Amino acid sequence: MTHLIVPGIGGSGPAHWQTLWEQDLDESVRIAPSSWDEPRLDDWLAALDRASAEAGADAVIVAHSMGCLVVAEWLSRNPGRASAVLLVAPPDPDGERYPDEASEFTRIGGHPLGPPTLVVASDDDPYGSRAYAVAFADGLGAGFVSVGPMGHLNAASGLGEWAEGRELLDDLVALARRTAA
Repeated sequence: MTHLIVPGIGGSGPAHWQTLWEQDLDESVRIAPSSWDEPRLDDWLAALDRASAEAGADAVIVAHSMGCLVVAEWLSRNPGRASAVLLVAPPDPDGERYPDEASEFTRIGGHPLGPPTLVVASDDDPYGSRAYAVAFADGLGAGFVSVGPMGHLNAASGLGEWAEGRELLDDLVALARRTAA
């Protein structure tokens, strides 16, 4: 099973849990859009297409921040292209801190995704409130877990390899395997 890594703006640097997981997982593929800092929706969707072709249809998608929004849109256009989906720290497109350069990523997704999906959020994320994350999860037909006050669940949160998140991923993969059997 391949893990399809979908970072947000900036691409999840070397100290980000996504990068650390990618290095630790047996098989993983990271999307490669033309620009991490000047995102264009069509470019990111095409990057997901390419990475998914490499990862295979049973990939487990692991998305962070704006990557959550693009995954929701991509799966609404490509149903059945993942066996499980972990969406961490979805940003609120209507929030005060939502980046202007990501305006193409608003008003996308929002449909039930199909495979087992879990949205994980922090209670004090500056880019999206817990209430937004719960509504986002509901719209996708996903489960929801709050990990307490931990910021944007990124490198600045000091999570390192983020063992709690990895346990959530492992539980989600186990659920996907049970559902597929």
